[in-house]
Amino acid sequence: MTNSVNPAMMTDMYEYTMLDAALKDGTAARRSVFEVFTRHLPSGRRYGVVAGLGRILEYLKDFRPSDDDLQYMADHHIVSQETINYLRNFTFHGSIKAYREGEMFFANSPVVQVEGTFGECVLLETLILSIMNYDSAVASAASRITSAAGSRPCADMGGRRISEYAAIAASRAAIVGGFASTANLAAAKKYGLPCIGTAAHAFTLVHDTERDAFESQVKALGVGTTLLTDTFNIDQAIKTAVDVAGPHLGGIRIDSGDLASLAQRARHQLDALGATGTTITVTNDLDEYSIAALAAAPIDSYGVGTRLVTGSGHVTNNMVYKLVEREGADGLMHPVAKKSFGKATDGWRKKALRSYQYGLAQGELVLAGSQEKLDSYQIPEEYGQTRALQITAVDHGNIDDSLTTSQALFAARDYHRQQLNDLPVSALSLSDGEPAIPTEVVTVD
Repeated sequence: MTNSVNPAMMTDMYEYTMLDAALKDGTAARRSVFEVFTRHLPSGRRYGVVAGLGRILEYLKDFRPSDDDLQYMADHHIVSQETINYLRNFTFHGSIKAYREGEMFFANSPVVQVEGTFGECVLLETLILSIMNYDSAVASAASRITSAAGSRPCADMGGRRISEYAAIAASRAAIVGGFASTANLAAAKKYGLPCIGTAAHAFTLVHDTERDAFESQVKALGVGTTLLTDTFNIDQAIKTAVDVAGPHLGGIRIDSGDLASLAQRARHQLDALGATGTTITVTNDLDEYSIAALAAAPIDSYGVGTRLVTGSGHVTNNMVYKLVEREGADGLMHPVAKKSFGKATDGWRKKALRSYQYGLAQGELVLAGSQEKLDSYQIPEEYGQTRALQITAVDHGNIDDSLTTSQALFAARDYHRQQLNDLPVSALSLSDGEPAIPTEVVTVD
C-alpha cells in the first residue's frame, strides 16, 4: 500500500531494541522459527478466513529503514551504531510458509511461519500481526455475510467508517471473503477490483426537486444507473425514477426503513410500471444477521459498510507471533515454548494438514517437531485423506510475486468458496457454537 511511512517503521520500538541487544550478545544470528496463530477463535465463530499474505509480501519487498529512519533512531538513542550499520542494507533472507489466502483457520492453526535469523525475523512481528489480524477479521466477516446473502452479490461500502489506509486493506480482504466489489476507488485501482457507486442523498438535496436530480444523474450516467429512492417518499421516487429513465432503469437503492417490506413493495411497483428488469439494492448498517433476515425479500444486492470493516463485532483474531524453535549454543535447533498461565505455547515448528472423509473436512491436524521428524512422519490411516495447508511464500529471501497479483486475489476468493463448501454444513450457522472442525496438535517424537 503506497503511503509516506516506510514499512520497516510500521512496528513497535521493542523489535529494534531486541535486535540491538541480540546483536551485542550474538544471538541475533541464531536460526529461528516464529509462528503466527490464535489461541482461540472469536466468541461464537465457527471458522476464520486467512487474508493479508499478499499485502505482507508487498511490504516485505521494501522492508528496509531509510537513511532518514536510521537517523531518527540514532538521534533518539533507540539503537546503537552497530545496529544502524546492520540495518543500513537490511534485506530479509529468510523463508515464509503460510496458509494461502482464503483458507480456513482455527485455534492453533500456524497461519504464518517465519524462518531465518532471530535478527531478521523479530523485526517482522508487528507488521505481520497488524496485517493478519485485521485482514483476516474482515475476510472472516465477509465470508459470513456473503454466506448469508447466498447468490446475491455484496459490495464493500465501509471506507468512511475506518482510517483511510485500513479502508483499502478492508476492500481487499472483503474480496477474499466473497465480496463482489467495492466503493473505494483507491482499492479498486490498486487491486483491480470492480468499483461501484452513483449518488448519495446530498445529490438529491442539492437540486430543487428529486426529478431534477434523477434527470441529471441519468443524463450523466445513462439509464443503467442506480437511483437512490429514499430521500423523501419511496413510492413517489420510484414513480419519478421510471418516468425519467424509462422501463430500462438499471436499479434503485433503498437506504433506510423496513428493508424487507420496502423492497417487496418496490418490486411490485417497479413491475407494475413495466420496469421488470430494474434491480433493487439495499444498504443501511447491514451485517450477516440482518441479511439472513432479508432472504425472503426480493432484493438483488447488498451494500455493507460498518459491520464489514469492523469484523462484524470482532475487529481482530487475537493472533500472536511466537518463537517456537531456535538454534542453541550447540548449533542444533531446539524447541522453545511459553509456560505462563493462559498463554502457554507449543514448541517446535508446525506442519498443518486437513483431514477429509468422503470429500468433507473432518479435522485439522497440526504436527509439531523438528524438520527431520516432520519430513519422515507417516500420518496414521485413521486420519483418512489429508491435504497440506501451508505453501511457500518466501524461499530464502525470494518472494513469490504471483501471490501479490489481482489474479491471485480473485483466485483466493474462489478457493475460499470451495473450502467453505467442504466444511460441515454447521459452519454456515450464524448461532454461537463450536468450531466447524476440531484441531489436534500432535508432537512428533
